[in-house]
Amino acid sequence: MSEHPANPSAASTSTGRSRAVKAVIPAAGLATRFLPATKAVPKELLPVIDRPVLQYIVEEAAQAGIDDVLLVTGRGKTAMVDHFDRRPDLESRLEAKGDAERLAAVKRPGELARIYTVRQDEQLGLGHAVGFAEAHVGDEPFAVLLGDEFVKPSEPLLPAMLELQARTGGVVLAFFEVDPAETKRYGIASVEPAEAELTDVGEVVKVTGMVEKPTPEEAPSNLAVLGRYVLPGRIFEAIRRTEPGSGGEIQLTDAMELLRTEGTPVHAIVYRGTRYDTGMPLGYLQTVVQLACEREDLGAEFRTWLAEFVNSDASGGPNT
Repeated sequence: MSEHPANPSAASTSTGRSRAVKAVIPAAGLATRFLPATKAVPKELLPVIDRPVLQYIVEEAAQAGIDDVLLVTGRGKTAMVDHFDRRPDLESRLEAKGDAERLAAVKRPGELARIYTVRQDEQLGLGHAVGFAEAHVGDEPFAVLLGDEFVKPSEPLLPAMLELQARTGGVVLAFFEVDPAETKRYGIASVEPAEAELTDVGEVVKVTGMVEKPTPEEAPSNLAVLGRYVLPGRIFEAIRRTEPGSGGEIQLTDAMELLRTEGTPVHAIVYRGTRYDTGMPLGYLQTVVQLACEREDLGAEFRTWLAEFVNSDASGGPNT
């Protein structure tokens, strides 16, 4: 069920267009950076303290008023669906023990959204994965949330993206600033100022092009693509017309660029909040540490231990 007080199906008062009410989470990848842990456990279920990464992402969608989520899965990924299913046996045990806190935590995943799945038979790129959502989404706009990054709940991003897409009817992206030396790790955008009537939504820019992993000298800006998209339904027809690109895969970026060259507006919101990236081991560890430090039940004791550990390790002393 939705946690957002607004009615997400209500049309935009200024344009008559409906907001997106469905989300797609591509989650069929092999997660080779985390092997052998991800041989049997999907990367999306790796725990960030006591919740898997995927739950944080579904919670982000629910906070924005989206309660219909499609997981694009692959072989060995059925446990992702199980996480959002009921466990009456476990719930009964916790209820009998009077453990109300853990009982609520176990029930929570099943209360966030309606979860649907579709199987991607081969992993042939992000565009290829998104294309599998067509039968579920139809012609309506929808959000795409990549399964290895999420934002701080108190600093939401998705609601503004949904509003912006409802106003423009086009493609809406999210960017974050990176150090110029890091542009070779990301898709980087070229931009220009957005139309004045859109700037009340947030820090909005109009996208004039994107370059995949440019060198600092070639980068048109330091604005990198964050793993959040709100797309019009016509993206599916563009994906069908998109030839394999980088890595021999069907790239979502290429399909969006095709729409842009044919007149579909492409805008982005520059996100200044906190982004957690769990796609690589270092980022995953940083996310766990950051969120553990912020937890009311763990933070104070964990920060004390962490400071002692770092100081003793730096001085060459015992690091237990």
